[in-house]
Amino acid sequence: MSLESIELETAPNPGASLIVLHGLGADGNDFVPIAEELDLGAVGAVRFVFPHAPTRPVTINGGYEMRAWYDILGTDLARREDEAGLRASQAAVEALISREKARGVPASRIVLAGFSQGCAMTLLTGLRHAESLAGLVGLSGYLPLASTLAAERSPANRNTPIFLAHGRSDPIVPLAGAVASRDALIALGHPVEWHEYPMQHSVCAQEIVDLNRWLLRVLA
Repeated sequence: MSLESIELETAPNPGASLIVLHGLGADGNDFVPIAEELDLGAVGAVRFVFPHAPTRPVTINGGYEMRAWYDILGTDLARREDEAGLRASQAAVEALISREKARGVPASRIVLAGFSQGCAMTLLTGLRHAESLAGLVGLSGYLPLASTLAAERSPANRNTPIFLAHGRSDPIVPLAGAVASRDALIALGHPVEWHEYPMQHSVCAQEIVDLNRWLLRVLA
């Protein structure tokens, strides 16, 4: 699966990359305005990559076709998972990471980020990636295929910084599920920076400020 992407560079010859994965029903354009609010000048030139997920029928939406990294089979996101879809998109995201490395950005300067389904794909792929990444960002999402993580995670990314943020009133991915994902990661020894905000399934201004500060640290 080859993914079409939107790309932005803050200056020529980027030495760091942020791959940003959108949520269900959106596309790569969704997070371009938020990325444009970030000020990462202190770490040098950065390339933002905003891939478009493939279009597929989504069961929970009556089989309606939309951009989705994987199928949503029901409201209990952790109990009924589309493992085949998750694994296929994992391979596609791995290809994006490989492309950045081929363009001269080492894995240690690549941040993988995502919102909702994109968060799930970030955690699924990033924690299993064979080389150490600069960081993982999960916004308003959860940890998929959690029962396989201990066996499948890569030693290279056991100490990779993880930024997790969630809305206290999120009706799509309830806060309790996100907290359970956070706790599962911490129990395995992963370094998680956790943030909660008074919002629903969205992104807020303070979240962007906190994320900007974290990105400057992991890309310093």
